[in-house]
Amino acid sequence: MATASEAVSIGVGEVGLAGDLALPGAARGVVAFAHGSGSSRHSPRNRAVAEVLQEAGLGTLLMDLLTGDEERVDMVTAELRFDVPLLGRRMTAAVDWLQDRPDTGELPVGLFGASTGAAAALVAAAERPERVRAVVSRGGRPDLAGAALAGVRAPVLLIVGGHDQEVLRLNEEAARHLTALCTLRVIPGATHLFEEPGTLEQAAGAARDWFLRMSPESGPDA
Repeated sequence: MATASEAVSIGVGEVGLAGDLALPGAARGVVAFAHGSGSSRHSPRNRAVAEVLQEAGLGTLLMDLLTGDEERVDMVTAELRFDVPLLGRRMTAAVDWLQDRPDTGELPVGLFGASTGAAAALVAAAERPERVRAVVSRGGRPDLAGAALAGVRAPVLLIVGGHDQEVLRLNEEAARHLTALCTLRVIPGATHLFEEPGTLEQAAGAARDWFLRMSPESGPDA
């Protein structure tokens, strides 16, 4: 299946955020990625997950949540990476941007968040319940979404490494505040970054299956 890729810029207020949009032919949906703290759209782990989604016929949008200038400041202060309201607004803008494009405007939208990016994805899902159809968190901090958790309507998959005990506890706590359908998937033997052999592949496969459920062709029982 041929995939068309392009570098894009997503306008949010007075800033433009760099992104990479990939759309397979006859895409079944599109998934926007919110990277984790100190990372970017070039994250090798997120790109590995994106490739799995593309092979399944899903489009992907990998974007930087911070501008180049902001990243340089954040390298010193490490403050912006934890500014969930800011990151959530920018993920919401990405959802709107996808809706405004003729090639993605009619596609179901999913959000994939890693680490602190999971909180940004959940904030955006709460802000755009009519657009976001599914959310996946990998090794995420959904607890940082705070009060926004109660506003999420899309089904949520929380993927956590079995050896990532503190993050597992935080995910269990966040799950109790979600009113939407929520599944917690623990990958045995995995630590926070899913660096152990085969663990990232398991996480990517679980994410793919979750997002494919949002496709109209899948039906309600898929």
